[in-house]
Amino acid sequence: MYVAVKGGEHAILNSYRLLETQRRGNPDTPELSIAQITQQMKLAVDRVMTEGSVYDRELAALAIKQSSGDLIEAIFLLRAYRATLPRLGSTRPIHTADMQLDRRISATFKDMPGGQVLGPTYDYTQRLLDFTLLVNAGEQPLHADLQSPLSNCQQSNGEQKEKNCKVIDLLNLENLIEREEIPTADPTPKDLTRQPLRFPADRATRLQNLARGDEGFLLAMAYSTQRGYSHSHPFVGEIRMGTVALELAPEELGFVISIGDIEMTECEMVNQFAGSKTEPPQFTRGYGIAFGHSERKAMAMSLVDRSLRAAELGEPIEAPAQMPEFVLSHSDSLEASGFVQHLKLPHYVDFQSELELVRKMRAHAESDNHAKPESE
Repeated sequence: MYVAVKGGEHAILNSYRLLETQRRGNPDTPELSIAQITQQMKLAVDRVMTEGSVYDRELAALAIKQSSGDLIEAIFLLRAYRATLPRLGSTRPIHTADMQLDRRISATFKDMPGGQVLGPTYDYTQRLLDFTLLVNAGEQPLHADLQSPLSNCQQSNGEQKEKNCKVIDLLNLENLIEREEIPTADPTPKDLTRQPLRFPADRATRLQNLARGDEGFLLAMAYSTQRGYSHSHPFVGEIRMGTVALELAPEELGFVISIGDIEMTECEMVNQFAGSKTEPPQFTRGYGIAFGHSERKAMAMSLVDRSLRAAELGEPIEAPAQMPEFVLSHSDSLEASGFVQHLKLPHYVDFQSELELVRKMRAHAESDNHAKPESE
């Protein structure tokens, strides 16, 4: 129970002003613009868009600026704004096989069709502070004269198809990996922004939950699967990052139109499967996808997705990452943050009742101790 606090409005308004002063910082320093955040804090913007479920770089950058860089608070702001938007329609499934690639790597095949495209990544950096960034006037992008990886994809249709051939397709040729055929009457997945999560949850619902889930939580769950808590031995089949067309089929038109391109990161994880009574030994899949350049999120998501398929594949459920109720119920950063931070709100009556209870228990225990005869 909460107690109404009177006379606090003036203090709250002062708190607002202090918060804005803290956010702005020294007024002698030029203010950070939305364009700067959008262009120079791209990975933070991509995370806020993914977990906020809104693909809008400007709004994500605005949320980051307003929240002073607190990404969970920024995600909260973006989701709150999303809740006010009307639903105009549903897009058709995106085709990641037709992605215009900026980056594409595989840890399973060195020589894959189209080759490895390293693209922009911190993977090969030395993780040393670059002090030249302290002097940012007139700096030029590193290797700006090099050809963009995207230009390598501008090939003829046949060459483009070969370049975009997925690594999973190579395993499909030998029937070494499970096949996932899309049913002809593919049902519309549940919308977790409008319908509460219910158990048991099908895979489409689980993937939607994981896509909106907190990256740190999913990273911890994914890490646990690699430390022996779900009998998982994963390989990165393929990570691809690039732009895909977003298509809509308006009822009044009767045909599909493209409404733009969005940047996505997709990860397909390959896991060994010993087989079951109905399935032979083969590789199985874990899947992850996120807005923008979000490799860590997509990889963690794919590892957790595979772990959550334990019951479906007849594997023993022994680890937290294999338990849908545990993972899906605790993956959302806003719900987790709300439950933790609500403890800051007034709990005066609750605490007084518990305090009185502990005092009575303490007095009762002391009286019992005094009543006991001393041992010889």
